[in-house]
Amino acid sequence: MKSGIHPNYREVCFVDLSNSQQFVIRSCVNTRESIKLDDGRELPLYKLDTSSESHPFYTGTQKSVDNMGGRVEKFRNRYARTAK
Repeated sequence: MKSGIHPNYREVCFVDLSNSQQFVIRSCVNTRESIKLDDGRELPLYKLDTSSESHPFYTGTQKSVDNMGGRVEKFRNRYARTAK
């Protein structure tokens, strides 16, 4: 195998900014900050806007908006009066 081409996998702490949920997984993401965990470990920190803990699809709070027809149907309804 070639040396120097493989990513540097290490434990990284990801923090969901919307609900402050933390989780640690192995990653090769580049970080500038670090965080000290409750168990005394200091790990690189990566901040997320949303994760599976806060995303509406995964939490079950997603709302489906039912459109009344598609684009073609809207066009036909809008210009049906002028065609006659």
